[in-house]
Amino acid sequence: MKAFKILKNSYYDSVTLMSTTVRLKKELNFKELVMFMGTEMNKDMIKSVGLYHEELKAAEPNDLMLAVMMDEDNPHWVDNILESLSAKKTTVKESDKVYKTIYQTIDDLNPNLAIISVPGIYAANEAYKALEKNLHVMLFSDNVSVEDEIQLKEIGIKKNLLVMGPDCGTAIINGKGLCFANQVRQGNIGLVAASGTGLQEVTVIIDRFGGGITQAIGVGGRDLTEKVGGRMMLMGLDALDQDEQTEVIVLISKPPHQSVLEEIITRLKSIKKPVVLCLLDANLDTKIKNVYFVSTLTEAAIQSLHLTGHETPDLLNMDIETKDIINKYRNQFKPTQKFVKGLFCGGTLTAETLSVLRPMLNHITSNVAKKEYEKMHDPLLSNGHNLVDLGDDIFTQGKPHPMIEPSIRLERILSEAKNPETAVLLLDFELGIGSHIDPVGVTLETLVEAFNIAKKDGRQLAIVAYVCGTDKDYQDLKQSEDRLKDIGVIVAQTNAHAAIIAGELLKEVKK
Repeated sequence: MKAFKILKNSYYDSVTLMSTTVRLKKELNFKELVMFMGTEMNKDMIKSVGLYHEELKAAEPNDLMLAVMMDEDNPHWVDNILESLSAKKTTVKESDKVYKTIYQTIDDLNPNLAIISVPGIYAANEAYKALEKNLHVMLFSDNVSVEDEIQLKEIGIKKNLLVMGPDCGTAIINGKGLCFANQVRQGNIGLVAASGTGLQEVTVIIDRFGGGITQAIGVGGRDLTEKVGGRMMLMGLDALDQDEQTEVIVLISKPPHQSVLEEIITRLKSIKKPVVLCLLDANLDTKIKNVYFVSTLTEAAIQSLHLTGHETPDLLNMDIETKDIINKYRNQFKPTQKFVKGLFCGGTLTAETLSVLRPMLNHITSNVAKKEYEKMHDPLLSNGHNLVDLGDDIFTQGKPHPMIEPSIRLERILSEAKNPETAVLLLDFELGIGSHIDPVGVTLETLVEAFNIAKKDGRQLAIVAYVCGTDKDYQDLKQSEDRLKDIGVIVAQTNAHAAIIAGELLKEVKK
């Protein structure tokens, strides 16, 4: 049975609702559960999952919409949900002051940066207010129009203020991680990135080998499109060039529009400091003094470390132990086991894996691919070599992002384990602020089950994983890696290293 409820004037932020939904669905034994504020966009999202009712039409943006599907009638279902949400709210100290507008915050705290995470239809307006008051802006919200993005960034440039985003998930400013970020030491390497997990990957490798960060500026995934023109990437590049603490600059992105790439190349010719340029899958045949072109996030981190006097091992090579493990699996795969199935939480890590595996495996597809012949047109359907970004909109409508709630990946892991063609499962885990409190812990039982499913079917399943984090992240990097190793998972040093291991495992069954 289905049930619906509108709670008038009951505002909850989207992160609270999304992160609570999965847990409540399990605890209260609901078949389905959605909790959204009453915006028109959210009503459309409820329709997309088949739980909409005309009763919800009356909901307004400040009202909470609840919709459930239950096997049995539960007259107290609304009270059960509210009890859990109220417990979540009480984690805020009573002494903490809650501000309802940017203006109240400015009057009381005199900040210089605003993080904006409200529905997209309101986000641009809040960003305009922040810029009006001379605040740098990190625009976490998506669904902001390109026209607003351009105008906001133009205002930021004129006022010498950063406008990071929209849809900017990661930044580290003056040593403070914002939204999704890892705990890394401060140092002399500055970064600008149109990529959240790409920025995280490079910063954690830099930290691991003794380097540190001055600023890590996220610019949003659309910044390097033709319309936006790389406005904030170029501004961030200039800012780091002028920053006395920054000695090396790293730029990270998926391939920009050709006109934007040409603009970046032109600007790089006037930059005085060494620049490491990592534009995944971009075709670059030019040479510029003091500019180092690399093809993976791992190489970007290694190059920036070397330029600042830090030595690193070759993080993409296989040690003898890993080679022995690879050979063991190769000899045990059944003839039907031919494919790698990548299930990722990080979009850029998915893209990097595609770039690394392309020359190693034939006919590999992904829902992040730009080339038509590599596009996975139905990410819900497993077919051949697949690399799936589970943060894609098709998976997150009405649900939290897998970095917030990695349990949404568990069912797909088991499905791929049951597939007799699956040889390798390839996974990523992101630690740090904003991410789940224990992404490895909630996945371990499912991975053991995946191993057992294959074993009962007479198959040997290889699981390769990479944990993106530092020893300072509260989820504990070493413990996370050790728990994976203890159940038989092959743990890689970096995301690109994980991709290479997956490719090597299947090298002899390449089609």
